[in-house]
Amino acid sequence: MVADLHVHTTVSDGTLELEEVPAVAAEAGLDWVAVTDHDRIHPDIDAPVVERAGVRLIRGIELRVDAGDQRLDLLGYGVEPTPELEAEVDRLQADRRERGAKILDRVEAHTGVDLDLEPRPGLGRPHIARAIADSEAPYDYEGAFAELIGDDGPCYVPREVTSLDRGVELLRGSCAVVGLAHPFRYGDTPAALEVARELDAVERWYPYGRRVGVDAVERVADDADLLLTGGTDAHQRELGVTGLTAEAFAPLRERLPEP
Repeated sequence: MVADLHVHTTVSDGTLELEEVPAVAAEAGLDWVAVTDHDRIHPDIDAPVVERAGVRLIRGIELRVDAGDQRLDLLGYGVEPTPELEAEVDRLQADRRERGAKILDRVEAHTGVDLDLEPRPGLGRPHIARAIADSEAPYDYEGAFAELIGDDGPCYVPREVTSLDRGVELLRGSCAVVGLAHPFRYGDTPAALEVARELDAVERWYPYGRRVGVDAVERVADDADLLLTGGTDAHQRELGVTGLTAEAFAPLRERLPEP
């Protein structure tokens, strides 16, 4: 395995600082890492591909979109931001700050505990769940989602999401490759794979933690001439749980600029 193409940092809901990524990647034997923070382009990656301490970092983004019947995640690789994409990211981050403040208020009112967490760009529910688990409230990380801030929880607040058509348009205008993330995490996988047909790629390698019918992904990719991507979807420090071999990465590598 040489490439992990789905990694989050502290500018969204990961725990890795960007400067830590090369060393952690090297420990996992990786040569390439795509930094794909949620609805945000990492501000400290200054080109579509950069080399840091012998590891090549791909500037990416994971953009949540509304496909009508379900919400999907699109992965953009080799981002060269356009003013339109930057404006949309700014809008989404402002909504995240506002939403985060509302969720924090609800959790603190519900539990009577001060979480000592300030709304900021990139703030997501995982940050809030970690703060809940570290507080005196009687919930661990999973319990925070299950009983407080999950989609059906008493402290849940919905957030703004880009429309599918707009999201694809924005990413196509700024990314070397646009793909569908983790197709088996959606309620309607066949519909998600139909969306993937109109993109450049689909995530084939992903740590679902259960058996999934990846043959369906490969059939769609073969039929629609899609690249196959993959990655850990890392939010902690462990990279290279899954990803691409040199052979599997080669077709996508051809689409990326030199560092």
